[in-house]
Amino acid sequence: MSKTPPLKHADAKALRKAALAFPDTAEEFPWDHHAFKAPNKKVFLFLTGLEDGGFNCSMKLPFRQDEALKMKGAEPTGYGMGKSGWVTFTFSAKAKPPMAKLVDYLDESWRAVAPKKLSAAFG
Repeated sequence: MSKTPPLKHADAKALRKAALAFPDTAEEFPWDHHAFKAPNKKVFLFLTGLEDGGFNCSMKLPFRQDEALKMKGAEPTGYGMGKSGWVTFTFSAKAKPPMAKLVDYLDESWRAVAPKKLSAAFG
């Protein structure tokens, strides 16, 4: 299996930084992807660099999946995860992703999997 390209896109790096700002988040690298996990070991973000310098990211959006799927470059996450609310967004190297919306979705994804007490205590 070939190694996934590094995160080159500035917005991919910003999304990584935003994910790491959640309490006790761990970054792991299964299948050569960045996986960000809440303290209970549940993934809330998959982030992957693409050959063209772009990136894709997948988040669990139990409340706004339908809204998110209307965005350009969005599709249900594969491997049956789309049925559980997961959405994958793909952006080319020259894309200007809607970062405010992605960070908002990131918050929903984290809260969907984080321990309830921790989620309630976090701003």
